[in-house]
Amino acid sequence: MMKEAYVSDQNFENTDGVQFPLDRGEYENCTFRNCSFEYADLSGFKFTDCDFTGCNLSMAKLVNTAFRDVIFKECKMFGLQFSDCNEFGLSFKFESCLLNNSIFYKTVIKKTLFKNTKLTEVDFEQCDLSGSVFSSCDFTGAVFQNTNLEKADLRTSFHYSIDPNINRLKKAKFSLSEVHGLLDKLDIQIERNS
Repeated sequence: MMKEAYVSDQNFENTDGVQFPLDRGEYENCTFRNCSFEYADLSGFKFTDCDFTGCNLSMAKLVNTAFRDVIFKECKMFGLQFSDCNEFGLSFKFESCLLNNSIFYKTVIKKTLFKNTKLTEVDFEQCDLSGSVFSSCDFTGAVFQNTNLEKADLRTSFHYSIDPNINRLKKAKFSLSEVHGLLDKLDIQIERNS
């Protein structure tokens, strides 16, 4: 069996993780800037206190991948299966990322920050997002079913369609201008007072 690498306090810039794969193992307090991991196999990797900035992780394999206190900034992350990640200590923040078509099915990611992030057609089914903050996020086509959004803050987010009958919304915060996203399933017309 191959020995796993332990890498700490390293900076990786402009790395192509497919042509030149990272050594499988644990990465702690590392920075990844403008790296491409598109279609890379990151299965079994552990990332702790790492920052990814301007990286492309689209379609990367994340089977049993550990993300612990990881920050993603300005990353392209299409079609990621976060539901395959190692759930122990799973925690991250997303800022100005593209997470379109990613899957968070059944993940427990309480108090997660999503800021200025596109969440088009993201699957949040059976996900625990309680206490999470969604600041200026676009939820076009995102799926919420049996999702825990208790105490979540969606006041500055938009284009969501969330059925209050099949999701937990106690003490969640929404803006009046987007509240129609909670009424979509009722098939009613809402007009501004003239």
